[in-house]
Amino acid sequence: MTSAAKKLAAYLDEHFSDFLSYWRNHMYIADNDKYIDHVEHNGIAMFQLVKETLTDPAFSRKDIEQLAYKIAKERAETNMNIGEFVYNTNLGRRLIVKYALQSTLSMEELRPLIDEINYLFDQFLFYAVTKYAELKEAELREKNLFISQSHKDRLTLLGQMSSSFVHEFRNPLTAIIGFVQLLKFEHPNLPYLDIIDHELQQLKFRISQFLHVSRKEIAESEKETFSLFQLFEEIIEFLYASIVDGDVKISLSVDQSIHIFAYKDQLRQVFINILLNSIEAVKEKDKPRHIYIDAYRKNGTVCINIANNGPAIPKEMVQTIFEPFFTTKKLGTGIGLYICKKIIEDHGGQITCTSNQLMTSFFIVLPV
Repeated sequence: MTSAAKKLAAYLDEHFSDFLSYWRNHMYIADNDKYIDHVEHNGIAMFQLVKETLTDPAFSRKDIEQLAYKIAKERAETNMNIGEFVYNTNLGRRLIVKYALQSTLSMEELRPLIDEINYLFDQFLFYAVTKYAELKEAELREKNLFISQSHKDRLTLLGQMSSSFVHEFRNPLTAIIGFVQLLKFEHPNLPYLDIIDHELQQLKFRISQFLHVSRKEIAESEKETFSLFQLFEEIIEFLYASIVDGDVKISLSVDQSIHIFAYKDQLRQVFINILLNSIEAVKEKDKPRHIYIDAYRKNGTVCINIANNGPAIPKEMVQTIFEPFFTTKKLGTGIGLYICKKIIEDHGGQITCTSNQLMTSFFIVLPV
């Protein structure tokens, strides 16, 4: 230990009470900080480490690291702004340097000592802020894991509920559909049977949505090769009542030579769901109401674009509409688009959404 270092340590110790009083009155700390009583003790501990650095040649940097980690843990637990800690630390640094400059030591004697003090504070801040960032990142990962697990738990519960619901409800529904078909055969001119049949088919489709959420596999049926154009024609016919009711014009532009090897019923479910959403969307605006269906080949894939001229979806919602249980509808379940995404991805494809004031588009890419 040099004579100058010993003199500076003694001078700082002599003015410790003034240092602490000024630091206490000018530092930043929130009234609701759970570790408010620790802040002053931590400042005193740092002051003592500065003196040890000056007076003890065998001073261990490990002490700096341990104090930094302790404070980082406290700052992370309080969930307060880390900027307050950085400010208070640098306030202490400035005060120590200020008192050092007021000592009787010459600038030649002070320069290496002040460099040593600054290096100590730089190390301390580096350790503390790095540890704080690590702790907050770990906390964020834990929260994301919890949210993800909560979604999985809700989906599991939904699967259990839907399984029970379907077993109790699907059998009588099938019987009703069967009797409606029998009535149509025996009394072809009986009014309203087409409407009843259509609504029952829609109900059956909704039940199938819930069923798909609880399945681990994409479907129990086999893949098949089918015409994409014919599939869309069947879907438009199936949705005819909803299309007429919404006064919507459908423009179909699908390459008739496109054939896909896939689970037909599952893709039918995807397209019906998107088209039903599109019909609901365009009904919110004045006429004309248009839905455009385009499909074409590109680089060994099939590109399908289903667009409507309904109201724009806000940007923040476009990023989350494929998440489970997200819905903007008052009576929506929030699983329709989630299922669509799951089915498309299970087929090795992708689905995205873009929206502006002119058009909202769902763009699907599937392997041929």
